[in-house]
Amino acid sequence: MACPFAKHVSAEHFQRQPSIAEAHSWNLDEDLSELPSDALTLTHLNAAIQLLTAPSIENVHEALMSLIGKYSNRWPGLSKLKTERSALSIYPHYDYLADIQDNLTQIDESAVSEILVLLGEELIQTSCVGVIERAFKCLGSDLQEFLGSLDGVYDVLKLQEEDISDTGFVCAGEGELIFTSDRSVLAWLLLGCLKALARLLFNQEPEIELEPLPGDTLRYRYLLKMDEPTEDGARAAWEETAGGAAGVRESVSADARDLKVSNQFFCNAFPWHFIMDEQLNLVQMGQAFSRLFKSYPAMAGGGALAAGTVFRFKRPRGLQLNFREIVRRTNTPFMISLRAPPGRPDFFAKGLEIKGQMVFCPESNSLLFVGSPFLDGLEGLTCNGLFISDIPLHDATREVILVGEQARAQDGLRRRMDKLKSSIEEANAAVIKERKKNVSLLQLIFPAEIAERLWLGAQIDAKTYPEVTMLFSDIVGFTSICSRATPFMVINMLENLYKHFDELCGFFDVYKVETIGDAYCVASGLHRASIYDAHKVAWMALRMIETCTLYNTHDGQHIKMRIGIHTGTVLAGVVGRKMPRYCLFGHNVTIANKFESGSEACKINISPTTREWLVKHPDYCFQLAARDASCMPKEFTESRGMTCYFLDGYKHPTVSNECPLKEHIEEAMKQTLLDTNEGATVEVNQ
Repeated sequence: MACPFAKHVSAEHFQRQPSIAEAHSWNLDEDLSELPSDALTLTHLNAAIQLLTAPSIENVHEALMSLIGKYSNRWPGLSKLKTERSALSIYPHYDYLADIQDNLTQIDESAVSEILVLLGEELIQTSCVGVIERAFKCLGSDLQEFLGSLDGVYDVLKLQEEDISDTGFVCAGEGELIFTSDRSVLAWLLLGCLKALARLLFNQEPEIELEPLPGDTLRYRYLLKMDEPTEDGARAAWEETAGGAAGVRESVSADARDLKVSNQFFCNAFPWHFIMDEQLNLVQMGQAFSRLFKSYPAMAGGGALAAGTVFRFKRPRGLQLNFREIVRRTNTPFMISLRAPPGRPDFFAKGLEIKGQMVFCPESNSLLFVGSPFLDGLEGLTCNGLFISDIPLHDATREVILVGEQARAQDGLRRRMDKLKSSIEEANAAVIKERKKNVSLLQLIFPAEIAERLWLGAQIDAKTYPEVTMLFSDIVGFTSICSRATPFMVINMLENLYKHFDELCGFFDVYKVETIGDAYCVASGLHRASIYDAHKVAWMALRMIETCTLYNTHDGQHIKMRIGIHTGTVLAGVVGRKMPRYCLFGHNVTIANKFESGSEACKINISPTTREWLVKHPDYCFQLAARDASCMPKEFTESRGMTCYFLDGYKHPTVSNECPLKEHIEEAMKQTLLDTNEGATVEVNQ
């Protein structure tokens, strides 16, 4: 099978529309968390109906693979339809059924409908299992009841979802089902589904004929010739039902005059009913309807009152108001609303909705509607001038109204609790946000570990850190620059320069100790120890020298810095309560400062101990130039046979020499991260 997502022109009579029914999100109030995992719910019933009207890609694909396995010998071209399910999942709204139909046309155009019917049978066999099978079984005890329930249940599900599509079922009579859809592929698929369901649920093999009906909307009629029980079987069933009890009548009169209840009693027992004749004129009304329309002249004078005058049929949608069409929809729930009779603009019950069922009465060739008010609590009852007594005791609408009031009270309490919960969550989020701001501010001033302890109010004791690499820098001729520039110019120059240096601190993960005037001091090995602390500070120094060439003094000269780097043991701690500072103490701090003062303009002077760390790893190639031994600070007590060095540059082995310094250093930083991670993995494994 070629790529199923390629655009191709389909046959003119094949319409492309989405074949996937998006999963409905049912807003059910009940808590389903405590139900057993196999409990039957409305969601399962909806999924079962959707299997007939809009099967998912998963279901269609599984059925197609089963079809290919069974019938590839009969139609060898079916093997071309094979495709991976993972490829289909990339396109959730892909029209899989239409693509199958198009490809079947190319394989064997004369057998398209037959293969689609078989595909429908496979769809039921592969997908109608478990709770879905139970959902189908609950629709009826025999095939006729099943067809009628398809009509009514699907209409209710569409009402729940406010679906305004034309897709739907109509059980038009004994063994007759009408399916409305603008997709022929679904019509043939449904034919196979009905055959498989009759076999699976009722152990029947009915003959089903499919014929399209004329009209603007595509409709398809399914005529089912069902097996009729034999006379002996019918008699045995009757005897079993009767139980052999004496006195049971063998027949019931079909004459309406033999009815054992009077019209008045029937109207009182079923107050929300009416009867229409073939012309849809009202010939009888229940007590509730009679009370609402008692002052209407047509009713008082005994004249014919058309049902369409006082009732508006809201559901089923698109219903034609004629006797035959209503008879065809007797298996569908009806929703009607009251109209204001002519000359009665003050009719208080206008818009009152009544939900019920139409029943065809063959004895009188009339239609009986039996229903109940469709109300939302007591307020809806009183607004329409009704009373609790207007709802019969046998009608569950009474309980629905009262339970609705209780649910409304609970909903009000839940909404208040949700509002209170929301306000608490907002306040908590605001506190967390402010806390993060405070912690972030502390982390800008102190190392992360020290900032956390300060936030928690813990005591901060001074601590000794071995092998800390320190960098001191200052601007050459800074005093002269200040004498020739205004304070604002000096501050602006330092702000631009040090802002860039701060970004470098973040990139190299080194700690900025402080700035005093033109002095900028950083250290690595305080907030977290690493074998590459000296490397990071050295790269930082090289980038600082390079950055100075981007900024000028007020008189247009490039800023020139001198830098000194030294590695050694220091003592660090928080000093002060107001504007506290994290300060470094010890002899090595003084030595590092001396290496800075012994440096030269645009040069980086490093100590022997720092050099030892830089050359310890041969994969990192620093360009070092030895200086005269006399350049060593006098305070460096271990200077016998040692000298200091100028750090002139860095070249990474894997980067071309023509590349700028920035690329060499960035590649080196990536390698340090890889080496650090590999070292940590080896240590954990050991």
